[in-house]
Amino acid sequence: MAVGKEIIAFSEIDSERFAVHVARAQVEGKNLSQIIDFCVAEQIKLLIARCATKELRTVQEMESRGFLLMDTLVYYSFDLAKRTIPNDAPRTRIRKFVRGDTAQVETVAAAAFKGYRGHYHADPRLDRRKCDEGYVSWAVRSCTSKQIATEVLVAEIDKKIVGFLTLRLNSPKEMEGLLFGVAPEGQGIGVGRSLMLNGLELCKKKQARRMLISTQVTNVAVQRVWCRVGFEPAYSYYTFHRWF
Repeated sequence: MAVGKEIIAFSEIDSERFAVHVARAQVEGKNLSQIIDFCVAEQIKLLIARCATKELRTVQEMESRGFLLMDTLVYYSFDLAKRTIPNDAPRTRIRKFVRGDTAQVETVAAAAFKGYRGHYHADPRLDRRKCDEGYVSWAVRSCTSKQIATEVLVAEIDKKIVGFLTLRLNSPKEMEGLLFGVAPEGQGIGVGRSLMLNGLELCKKKQARRMLISTQVTNVAVQRVWCRVGFEPAYSYYTFHRWF
């Protein structure tokens, strides 16, 4: 059964990790029945579905069909054409990722995302250890594949990597910060702010007009940092899981 990739697709990496058939979908308008039909035909066990929070009727229909809310993603945007990037007084060195950094980025990701309350951890049917591995794997793949991340920035203190930011050029005008992690020893000292500011400078160098970044709505501390830097709320999505 063929369904457009922009609507739903089999998730090979999630399927291998959790040992069940997993698909990911973008629910909008009236495509919900088509998505469910795909899952039944392809024997999907777990569907991870995102839906814009503004589509309340669709969200309510999803709830009536057994979809369970797992998290809410809030997207922030920085308009480089209208805003000036603030100055930074870094306590850490920010530089581009180089070959050989992967192991340290992996270590930071493991510490930063241990027990992180994303949609994986919110689902009691998924193994906690495997949930942690999802974010670590994403960080490592960002370092090794340009298809996952266009750029990776790392933060160093005394030549030790304590944070990272992965970015992808979505279009010539837009760059998105995909995954952002700071190890415990780098938290509370401005590492996150410095990574964001350097991410903005990189966007400007690439001549992008705006930078996007997202996090769980409950991750208030990070959102405060972004607002102080000059990011503004843009839009939001719910993440649902549906078990078949």
